[in-house]
Amino acid sequence: MSQRIYIDTSVVGGFFDDEFKEPTRLLFKRLENNEVKFVISDLLELELIQAPKLVKELLLKYPGDRFERIELTQETMDLADRYVAEKVVGRASLEDCRHIALATINRVDVLASWNFKHIVNLDRIKGYNSVNLKLRYPTIEIRTPQELVTYGD
Repeated sequence: MSQRIYIDTSVVGGFFDDEFKEPTRLLFKRLENNEVKFVISDLLELELIQAPKLVKELLLKYPGDRFERIELTQETMDLADRYVAEKVVGRASLEDCRHIALATINRVDVLASWNFKHIVNLDRIKGYNSVNLKLRYPTIEIRTPQELVTYGD
């Protein structure tokens, strides 16, 4: 079974960003080669509506069976609210918390992001996982796309 990688909006945008495009494109190459399955949410799709056309249409270039679609539920919103209540991040980062909650509740193998301030940040990861354990959810693995690709010998 393929590794299930939840991607947030920063990964889709990273495909076109000079700083992040090389590792991001290598991760998308793994998707293309059917080595991984991207888990995408209705929240991601909603955020992409406001993105530039190039970014908005990137996922359409790949076969639909390479993706697993998940949806925001009351449970995910409640967990996201709990991250904020426990001060893992501030209320302004609620959307980021919803991505974490979606990935947690849907038990993905790893969440990929380029958001270093609110997501791929050791203190934040410890905070998210502390709340998850307290509420009997699994811990969540959070990495950059760079950590999810192989570079050969």
